[in-house]
Amino acid sequence: MKHNNSGVTALNLPMVDPLPEDIQKYFDICDEKLGLVPNVLKAYAFDMEKLRAFSDMYNELMLGDSGLSKLEREMIAVVVSSINRCWYCQVAHGAAVRELSGNPKLGEALVMNWRMADLDDRQHTMLSFAEKITKTSSETQEADREALRQAGFSDRDIWDIAATVGFFSMSNRMASAVGMQPNDAYHANHR
Repeated sequence: MKHNNSGVTALNLPMVDPLPEDIQKYFDICDEKLGLVPNVLKAYAFDMEKLRAFSDMYNELMLGDSGLSKLEREMIAVVVSSINRCWYCQVAHGAAVRELSGNPKLGEALVMNWRMADLDDRQHTMLSFAEKITKTSSETQEADREALRQAGFSDRDIWDIAATVGFFSMSNRMASAVGMQPNDAYHANHR
């Protein structure tokens, strides 16, 4: 099967053809569960080690065990991506927030201005911290972590918030630098 990476990024890095069996299986699972293979995976598919490293970290952070719900992790992804103006991640993770919350307005507010979203105190505290460490991580103090604890987050949760922010800060920069395009389907999903 010939794999085409055209339109996924501004770079001309062809996908490995054929894909290794484990990667093809992963792409097939994505297609079955999501109805598509995310373009970010296709973008990384020119180098299997980079794709595996990216996918392993993403799956651990976003789908692994955590005191943060999947929705909370997606909310962090959208807020970080909005601050970083990452086109790909705002679109893709905005769709995930709409799906997980059942609330199209929430996904839109987080992309445009998260402070306008209808959030509870826990979510507001979490997203304030995510914003701070996205913009000015060196200014983080114990009082910031204590505010999270007071909102009900454990130290492990604080680690997971920081790791999610860090991952998306990296991912946003990669997506923007290579001109990564979101899958068209994300735009209409869960509206």
